[in-house]
Amino acid sequence: MDLTRGAGVSADLHRYLQEARNGVVGALDGLSEYDVRRPMTPTATSLLGLVKHLAGVEFGYLGDSVGRPAPVRLPWVEDESIWDSADMWATADESREELVELYRTAWRHSDESIDQLPLDAPASVAWWPQERQRTTFGSLLVRVVAETAQHAGHADIVREMIDGRVVRDHEDVGDARWWERHVERVRQAADRYRPDPV
Repeated sequence: MDLTRGAGVSADLHRYLQEARNGVVGALDGLSEYDVRRPMTPTATSLLGLVKHLAGVEFGYLGDSVGRPAPVRLPWVEDESIWDSADMWATADESREELVELYRTAWRHSDESIDQLPLDAPASVAWWPQERQRTTFGSLLVRVVAETAQHAGHADIVREMIDGRVVRDHEDVGDARWWERHVERVRQAADRYRPDPV
């Protein structure tokens, strides 16, 4: 493997990961405790739940799976309530500050892995089917970048549903009047396919 090239790819992946991390945490800015916790979709997606989930994702894939166990205990992993979606929502006893700091601790731990491990370093994911458990650090880093970016998009949409704030690129496209016209244009196009009332 060309180490210079690998280092460049690793740095690119790290940059994309940090941008997505910042987007997830930034979606909480200025919101009440209720708003960061409340379920906003039929599957109970909440902003703080996304933060909690992603902390575990990083500790699991970029820590435990590469021989670098998390420096903190995750109760929902230890008691296996993770399999009942305990990592996807904030309990009343878990503060915003606690969960955001947990996520930032996961970042630091993952960043150490990124700094220390080559992309082709062996990895093993204990909770995957046995025939797929063996993989590489690079494969897991790509997976975490993709999952974090996906959840950053979810966070953008959830935030927009809560108070209309668009986290990224909104004002680069147009002002409030432009967006009103744009939404109306999209609505009119969709209305052509509205089912007839029964």
